[in-house]
Order: sequence, then C-alpha cells, then structure tokens
Amino acid sequence: MKRRAAREKAFQVLFQMDINDVDPKEALDHVLDEAKPDEFLTNIVFGVVEHKEEIDQKISDNLENWTIQRLASVERTLLRIATFELFHGEDETPQGVIINEAVEIANEYGDDKSGKFINGVLSKIIQ
Repeated sequence: MKRRAAREKAFQVLFQMDINDVDPKEALDHVLDEAKPDEFLTNIVFGVVEHKEEIDQKISDNLENWTIQRLASVERTLLRIATFELFHGEDETPQGVIINEAVEIANEYGDDKSGKFINGVLSKIIQ
C-alpha cells in the first residue's frame, strides 16, 4: 500500500473511531474489508491512539478562537494524523510532505476551507 493510500485509510479508521467510539482493531477491520493492513497504516492508527492526549494538546496550543472539541471531525482527525507523523513518525518523511498530504486529504474529504485551515494550524505547530 502506498503511503498516500495508507494515510487515507488511517483517516477513515480514526474518523470512524472519533464519530462512533469504536475499538481501533474493529475500525481497521471494517475499513480494510479483509485486506491485510500494512505497517505504516497500523503505526499511524495505533500511534495516534497512544499519543492522543499529547497530540490534542499540541493542536489546542496552536488553535486561535477554537477548541479541539469544536473542530469538525474531518479537520480534527487529519490534524491528529499529521501531528503524530510530525512528532512521532519516521524521520525520513519531510515535514512539507506530511503537511501537503494532510491538506490534499482535507480538500478531498472536508469543505472548501478545510485545506487552508489544516495548513495554517500545522504550519504553526512546526514553528
């Protein structure tokens, strides 16, 4: 599985968990529909779950006039994935690539302002 596809699957899993409060393994099984998960995908999903409090704090510290609870699930989920990758992911992925992928997925799944919002928050996080 290519990394872009893995990020999209991770987004789907974590979005489902955010909306329905389901177990990560159950959400993975549902999204993958009997396909075998790859290591990059599982690292993102379980990494976000493991570091959720720290990730949410980093995001909250960089929001202006918003709380993390008020964010739409699309934006909240993508910010969690990208923040995890920026601080706990493999060192080989450049920050720009991580941010760009999050923006592109936001443009696909969110509204017309999601990508700009994601880009702005992540840019503040890495400063």
